[in-house]
Amino acid sequence: MSASNTFEALAANASDHDAERRSMVLLTAAVAGVATVATAIPLVASFAPSERALASGAAVEADIADLAPGAMKTVEWRGKPVWIVRRTEETLADLATLDAQLVDPRSEVKSQQPAYAQNVSRSIKPEYLVAVGICTHLGCSPSAVAKGTANPGVGNNWKGGFFCPCHGSTFDSAGRVFKNKPAPTNLEIPPHKYLSDSRLLIGEDDLA
Repeated sequence: MSASNTFEALAANASDHDAERRSMVLLTAAVAGVATVATAIPLVASFAPSERALASGAAVEADIADLAPGAMKTVEWRGKPVWIVRRTEETLADLATLDAQLVDPRSEVKSQQPAYAQNVSRSIKPEYLVAVGICTHLGCSPSAVAKGTANPGVGNNWKGGFFCPCHGSTFDSAGRVFKNKPAPTNLEIPPHKYLSDSRLLIGEDDLA
Protein backbone atom coordinates (compact mmCIF):
# COMPACT_ATOMS: atom_id res chain seq x y z
CA MET A 1 0.00 0.00 0.00
CA SER A 2 1.37 3.42 -0.94
CA ALA A 3 1.93 6.15 1.62
CA SER A 4 -0.93 8.17 0.19
CA ASN A 5 -3.31 5.22 0.43
CA THR A 6 -2.22 4.55 4.02
CA PHE A 7 -2.87 8.19 4.94
CA GLU A 8 -6.30 8.12 3.33
CA ALA A 9 -7.21 4.96 5.31
CA LEU A 10 -6.05 6.48 8.60
CA ALA A 11 -7.96 9.67 7.86
CA ALA A 12 -11.10 7.69 7.21
CA ASN A 13 -10.65 5.77 10.48
CA ALA A 14 -10.02 9.01 12.35
CA SER A 15 -13.21 10.44 10.91
CA ASP A 16 -15.12 7.36 12.08
CA HIS A 17 -13.60 7.66 15.57
CA ASP A 18 -14.57 11.35 15.74
CA ALA A 19 -18.14 10.49 14.81
CA GLU A 20 -18.21 7.79 17.49
CA ARG A 21 -16.80 10.21 20.09
CA ARG A 22 -19.40 12.82 19.20
CA SER A 23 -22.17 10.23 19.56
CA MET A 24 -20.85 9.14 22.96
CA VAL A 25 -20.61 12.75 24.17
CA LEU A 26 -24.18 13.45 23.09
CA LEU A 27 -25.45 10.22 24.66
CA THR A 28 -23.63 10.96 27.93
CA ALA A 29 -25.05 14.50 28.02
CA ALA A 30 -28.54 13.21 27.37
CA VAL A 31 -28.29 10.61 30.15
CA ALA A 32 -26.93 13.25 32.54
CA GLY A 33 -29.77 15.58 31.62
CA VAL A 34 -32.39 12.92 32.31
CA ALA A 35 -30.74 12.09 35.63
CA THR A 36 -30.71 15.77 36.58
CA VAL A 37 -34.39 16.17 35.77
CA ALA A 38 -35.24 12.94 37.64
CA THR A 39 -33.38 14.25 40.66
CA ALA A 40 -34.88 17.73 40.41
CA ILE A 41 -38.52 16.61 40.28
CA PRO A 42 -38.53 14.96 43.73
CA LEU A 43 -36.50 17.88 45.09
CA VAL A 44 -39.00 20.45 43.84
CA ALA A 45 -41.91 18.29 44.97
CA SER A 46 -40.41 18.15 48.46
CA PHE A 47 -41.01 21.88 48.84
CA ALA A 48 -44.79 21.48 48.36
CA PRO A 49 -46.85 20.38 51.39
CA SER A 50 -47.97 16.77 51.19
CA GLU A 51 -51.56 15.67 51.68
CA ARG A 52 -50.51 14.18 55.01
CA ALA A 53 -49.03 17.52 56.08
CA LEU A 54 -52.20 19.33 55.05
CA ALA A 55 -54.33 16.83 56.95
CA SER A 56 -52.14 17.14 60.03
CA GLY A 57 -52.70 20.81 60.57
CA ALA A 58 -52.54 23.20 57.64
CA ALA A 59 -54.83 26.19 58.11
CA VAL A 60 -57.97 26.41 55.97
CA GLU A 61 -59.59 29.57 54.62
CA ALA A 62 -63.36 29.92 54.56
CA ASP A 63 -65.48 32.47 52.73
CA ILE A 64 -68.34 33.65 54.96
CA ALA A 65 -69.60 36.47 52.74
CA ASP A 66 -72.63 34.44 51.65
CA LEU A 67 -73.54 33.16 55.14
CA ALA A 68 -76.97 34.53 56.03
CA PRO A 69 -78.14 35.02 59.65
CA GLY A 70 -79.24 31.65 61.00
CA ALA A 71 -77.28 29.70 58.38
CA MET A 72 -74.40 27.28 58.84
CA LYS A 73 -71.64 25.93 56.63
CA THR A 74 -69.11 23.16 57.23
CA VAL A 75 -65.45 23.08 56.21
CA GLU A 76 -62.84 20.40 56.81
CA TRP A 77 -59.77 21.03 58.97
CA ARG A 78 -57.40 18.28 60.13
CA GLY A 79 -59.91 15.76 58.84
CA LYS A 80 -62.59 17.17 61.16
CA PRO A 81 -65.82 18.99 60.30
CA VAL A 82 -65.74 22.60 61.47
CA TRP A 83 -69.05 24.42 61.71
CA ILE A 84 -69.34 28.11 60.97
CA VAL A 85 -72.68 29.42 62.21
CA ARG A 86 -73.96 32.95 61.77
CA ARG A 87 -76.18 33.53 64.78
CA THR A 88 -79.14 35.88 64.98
CA GLU A 89 -79.67 38.54 67.64
CA GLU A 90 -82.37 36.33 69.19
CA THR A 91 -79.96 33.39 69.42
CA LEU A 92 -77.32 35.54 71.12
CA ALA A 93 -79.88 36.83 73.62
CA ASP A 94 -80.90 33.26 74.48
CA LEU A 95 -77.31 32.28 75.33
CA ALA A 96 -77.34 34.47 78.45
CA THR A 97 -80.37 32.63 79.88
CA LEU A 98 -78.95 29.10 79.94
CA ASP A 99 -76.19 29.15 82.57
CA ALA A 100 -78.04 27.07 85.17
CA GLN A 101 -78.64 24.27 82.65
CA LEU A 102 -75.04 23.94 81.46
CA VAL A 103 -72.02 21.97 82.70
CA ASP A 104 -69.47 24.67 81.88
CA PRO A 105 -71.30 27.91 81.06
CA ARG A 106 -68.16 30.07 81.48
CA SER A 107 -65.95 27.80 79.37
CA GLU A 108 -63.55 27.18 82.23
CA VAL A 109 -62.19 23.93 80.73
CA LYS A 110 -59.42 25.76 78.90
CA SER A 111 -58.46 22.89 76.60
CA GLN A 112 -61.77 23.29 74.75
CA GLN A 113 -61.16 26.76 73.35
CA PRO A 114 -58.52 29.47 72.97
CA ALA A 115 -58.56 32.26 75.56
CA TYR A 116 -60.29 34.66 73.15
CA ALA A 117 -63.29 32.31 73.04
CA GLN A 118 -63.77 32.07 76.82
CA ASN A 119 -66.92 34.15 76.80
CA VAL A 120 -70.67 33.62 76.61
CA SER A 121 -70.70 33.36 72.80
CA ARG A 122 -67.41 31.38 72.72
CA SER A 123 -66.23 33.42 69.77
CA ILE A 124 -64.18 36.36 68.55
CA LYS A 125 -67.20 37.97 66.94
CA PRO A 126 -70.41 37.11 68.84
CA GLU A 127 -72.30 36.78 65.56
CA TYR A 128 -70.19 33.82 64.42
CA LEU A 129 -69.64 30.46 66.08
CA VAL A 130 -66.67 28.44 64.82
CA ALA A 131 -66.69 24.96 66.39
CA VAL A 132 -65.49 21.44 65.68
CA GLY A 133 -68.63 19.43 64.92
CA ILE A 134 -67.65 16.33 66.90
CA CYS A 135 -69.36 15.29 70.12
CA THR A 136 -66.98 15.20 73.08
CA HIS A 137 -68.48 11.93 74.29
CA LEU A 138 -67.50 9.29 71.72
CA GLY A 139 -66.77 11.33 68.61
CA CYS A 140 -70.15 11.20 66.89
CA SER A 141 -71.37 14.08 64.75
CA PRO A 142 -74.25 16.12 66.23
CA SER A 143 -76.91 17.80 64.13
CA ALA A 144 -78.17 21.38 64.29
CA VAL A 145 -81.65 21.61 65.81
CA ALA A 146 -83.56 24.88 65.47
CA LYS A 147 -85.31 26.67 68.29
CA GLY A 148 -88.79 25.35 69.10
CA THR A 149 -88.26 22.04 67.30
CA ALA A 150 -90.58 19.23 68.46
CA ASN A 151 -87.83 16.72 69.18
CA PRO A 152 -88.06 14.58 72.34
CA GLY A 153 -84.27 14.40 72.42
CA VAL A 154 -83.88 18.11 73.15
CA GLY A 155 -86.83 18.54 75.52
CA ASN A 156 -89.24 21.39 76.00
CA ASN A 157 -88.36 25.07 75.70
CA TRP A 158 -85.42 24.31 73.40
CA LYS A 159 -83.54 27.50 72.49
CA GLY A 160 -81.68 26.01 69.55
CA GLY A 161 -78.32 24.30 69.31
CA PHE A 162 -77.00 20.84 68.55
CA PHE A 163 -78.19 17.31 69.31
CA CYS A 164 -76.10 14.12 69.12
CA PRO A 165 -78.46 11.26 68.24
CA CYS A 166 -75.91 8.58 69.17
CA HIS A 167 -76.22 8.99 72.95
CA GLY A 168 -78.41 12.04 73.43
CA SER A 169 -75.92 14.79 74.30
CA THR A 170 -77.18 18.32 73.69
CA PHE A 171 -75.27 21.56 73.20
CA ASP A 172 -76.50 25.14 73.02
CA SER A 173 -75.81 27.56 70.16
CA ALA A 174 -72.37 28.26 71.58
CA GLY A 175 -71.47 24.57 71.73
CA ARG A 176 -71.84 24.39 75.53
CA VAL A 177 -72.98 21.01 76.81
CA PHE A 178 -76.11 20.63 78.92
CA LYS A 179 -76.08 18.92 82.31
CA ASN A 180 -76.89 15.22 82.79
CA LYS A 181 -75.69 14.30 79.32
CA PRO A 182 -72.96 11.80 78.30
CA ALA A 183 -70.66 14.43 76.77
CA PRO A 184 -68.27 15.66 79.49
CA THR A 185 -67.18 18.96 77.95
CA ASN A 186 -68.22 21.71 75.58
CA LEU A 187 -67.51 21.37 71.87
CA GLU A 188 -63.99 22.27 70.81
CA ILE A 189 -63.35 25.75 69.41
CA PRO A 190 -60.40 25.59 66.99
CA PRO A 191 -57.80 28.35 66.71
CA HIS A 192 -59.00 30.87 64.14
CA LYS A 193 -58.83 34.48 63.07
CA TYR A 194 -60.49 36.85 60.62
CA LEU A 195 -58.49 37.87 57.56
CA SER A 196 -61.27 40.30 56.60
CA ASP A 197 -64.97 40.75 57.23
CA SER A 198 -65.68 37.95 54.77
CA ARG A 199 -62.65 35.65 55.12
CA LEU A 200 -61.93 33.35 58.05
CA LEU A 201 -58.74 31.36 58.68
CA ILE A 202 -59.21 28.17 60.67
CA GLY A 203 -56.17 26.56 62.26
CA GLU A 204 -54.12 29.68 63.03
CA ASP A 205 -54.47 32.68 65.29
CA ASP A 206 -52.33 35.54 66.57
CA LEU A 207 -51.44 34.00 69.94
CA ALA A 208 -48.13 32.43 68.79
